[in-house]
Amino acid sequence: MQEARRIRELPPYLFARIEKKIEAAREQGVDIISLGIGDPDMPTPDHVIEKLVEEARNPENHQYPTSVGMLAFRQAVADWYRNLYGVELDPRREIVTLIGSKEGIAHISFCYVDPGDINLVPDPGYPVYNIGTLLAGGESYFMPLTKVNGFLPNLADIPAEVARRAKLMFINYPNNPTGAVAGREFFQEVVEFAKSYDLIVCHDAAYSEITYDGYKAESFLQTPGAKEVGIEFNSVSKPYNMTGWRLGWACGRADVIEALGRIKSNIDSGVFQAVQYAGIAALTGPQQCLEEVRRVYQERRDIVVEGFNSMGWQLEKPKASFYVWAPVPKGFTSAEFAEMVLDKAGVIITPGNGYGNYGEGYFRIALTISKERIREAIERLRQNLGKVEF
Repeated sequence: MQEARRIRELPPYLFARIEKKIEAAREQGVDIISLGIGDPDMPTPDHVIEKLVEEARNPENHQYPTSVGMLAFRQAVADWYRNLYGVELDPRREIVTLIGSKEGIAHISFCYVDPGDINLVPDPGYPVYNIGTLLAGGESYFMPLTKVNGFLPNLADIPAEVARRAKLMFINYPNNPTGAVAGREFFQEVVEFAKSYDLIVCHDAAYSEITYDGYKAESFLQTPGAKEVGIEFNSVSKPYNMTGWRLGWACGRADVIEALGRIKSNIDSGVFQAVQYAGIAALTGPQQCLEEVRRVYQERRDIVVEGFNSMGWQLEKPKASFYVWAPVPKGFTSAEFAEMVLDKAGVIITPGNGYGNYGEGYFRIALTISKERIREAIERLRQNLGKVEF
């Protein structure tokens, strides 16, 4: 039996390929240091775990949860937005709970995209923007993110005929994989563009709280008119070290939130309520854990940037995210350099072309291992690479 075309045409998921490389090397006895997958290594805060245990023992939480999420959790998200950004949200109409933001990002295209429709997708970018588009039968128009433009898409370069056919625009700041940030001026340009072409903006803000050197990321929803044209995705995964808990949300324009909730009600049964109660504890409880997370990642960022610069790179320290985006040395493609680093040094890095054609020539480093292992990885690279040229 042949698979459906939508499955046959899917590219292999980037991190699945990385995991296979790691497994093969470990089977050969190699001590692998992975700077590849961005999965926080710090523990979930104790008060969050304690709340999960308490609520998991409550039989009332053992039944099917509502697809759109407990009102109490959505209220906690609304309070979080008001406290952090001054953004007012109606928890009943403008917030939907997600099984991690990835789930909502993948499903939003099913709400608006028919076969032949176009989504505007950043390149390089999180692969799920394109994958969700393909699964819905749509086509991706890739918006180049280049260093010369600060890794922001140049909206003026999008052909008018493409923009008129577009249903969704995905943007993501602080950015994965580049670590770039965006401010109010860019977001305002996005709002005006979306109004001009009647499209919906989907802003992925998963790294909004992972910021350094006093920088504070803005919510897209702070921009005047943003709730008229779009929604924002976020989750407890990155700020509270809860990637495995699968708890996130989308918020913003009410009719888009309703559509996402409607499709969820037909394909899943929502997030386990005990996990939602734990999410409430994360969002409303002590926030000192955020400062510690930022401190740890900033220290690791500095070690990575200074270590690579000592070998010939000229990297700037990113203001946000837990990634460093770096060019490959002269004479290598992204994949060739990643393979060489694995073979010679036992270090995993993520080749930039896994995030799109405009990621070619770069690789991504994740800051989600201890500083001791980061230093060891850099030393291995120094011993095997020496000084590099660009």
